[in-house]
Amino acid sequence: MAYSEPVPTVDPTGSHPARTAGVHPTVRPISAAEHLAFVRAQRSVSFLQTPAWGRVKTEWRSESLGWYDGPRLVGAGLVLHRSVPRLQRYTLAYLPEGPVIDWTGDIAAWLDPLAAYLKARGAFAIRLGPPLRTDVWSAGQVKEGIADRGTRRLTDINAYRTDPVGARVVGRLRDAGWLPQSPEDGFGVGHPQFKYEVPLAGRTEDDLLKGMNQLWRRNIRKAAKEGVEVTAGRVAGGQVTDGRGTGRQGTARRGMTGRDSDGQGLSGEDLHAFHDLYVHTAERDGFTPRPLRYFETMFAVLGAEDPERVTLYLARHRGDLVAATVMVRVGTHAVYAYGASSTEKREVRGSNACQWAMIRDALAAGCDVYDLRGITPTLDADDPHVGLVQFKVGTGGQAVRYVGEWDLPLRPLVYRTFDLYMKRRGR
Repeated sequence: MAYSEPVPTVDPTGSHPARTAGVHPTVRPISAAEHLAFVRAQRSVSFLQTPAWGRVKTEWRSESLGWYDGPRLVGAGLVLHRSVPRLQRYTLAYLPEGPVIDWTGDIAAWLDPLAAYLKARGAFAIRLGPPLRTDVWSAGQVKEGIADRGTRRLTDINAYRTDPVGARVVGRLRDAGWLPQSPEDGFGVGHPQFKYEVPLAGRTEDDLLKGMNQLWRRNIRKAAKEGVEVTAGRVAGGQVTDGRGTGRQGTARRGMTGRDSDGQGLSGEDLHAFHDLYVHTAERDGFTPRPLRYFETMFAVLGAEDPERVTLYLARHRGDLVAATVMVRVGTHAVYAYGASSTEKREVRGSNACQWAMIRDALAAGCDVYDLRGITPTLDADDPHVGLVQFKVGTGGQAVRYVGEWDLPLRPLVYRTFDLYMKRRGR
């Protein structure tokens, strides 16, 4: 979904939408199967709100909660719990990019029972990130802002579209005592408030290519001319399967090779190759990489929940791995989740080839949006983050600001202790 549309709710069989106007739901635990059935009944949900994601985040304790209007399941959320250092009895209850509820009405009717349930079970605070937009800027506006030395941030430009639902939710959260957590520069310990997205609904491959800038189109053509081949593979229940489609016109993709490691996730040469390149990228670009085990778990668990949930893309040039990416899809929302690239052979444009393969697959799958995830809101040409913005702007698309993450302290003293601890850690 575009994340601001009203969330359709379902009856217990998941077969018919139901209206949520005037609903005053109760909150109680639901099974992973019930949660997944609800997710599948929606047009789309953030992959961070699928039951499988709780099994990926092994450092958190997870539970699925449902909002009920009588017998009807009308909302759902994945809650991740983490204990406070030295205060193990209390937890931060985190709903990343969730919950999946009807945000268009009285949000207190949804969030008050959530707060009561979580406080009774030891939560000292709730952190959530409503999946709602507030502002949208076109690629043209972003490019003009970067070129204008007097423009420093996206928010210095009037958005070409605003979302009244998102704006109203921001006001109601603030009035209810929720505290905004998204940092000014757009990146923090949570999930990004500013993202870059390429709308896909109603468009063709030619439309998407025409929407890209000249450099992106040239790089895609160059990758094909240089003989870069993009392969794709998926994991389903620990088993490796072929990806669908073509990596570039006229080139069939092969599936990943691998083996089932007794339920421990994927252990295949291609995933190892991706991780080696990812570690190389981390060393070059100065970020801390996740371990191989994390990706083995991610592919095995998400693939077991839905065989089309997660796909690994590998771009090779004459046998050398030059770029690799991971795409996660839930319903009509496709997300560029991870990427890596070689310092050598950058001239063959493997990263552009991977991106174009993912965009084409998302389009073929009927997705509404291809989500390139976080950007900072900077438009300052001297800011080191602006290069990432420029790379993503080249796809056409649009910059989007979401409501961001918000905290509700349930036990103020414990929350202040936690906040002080996080500040000392440098968040």
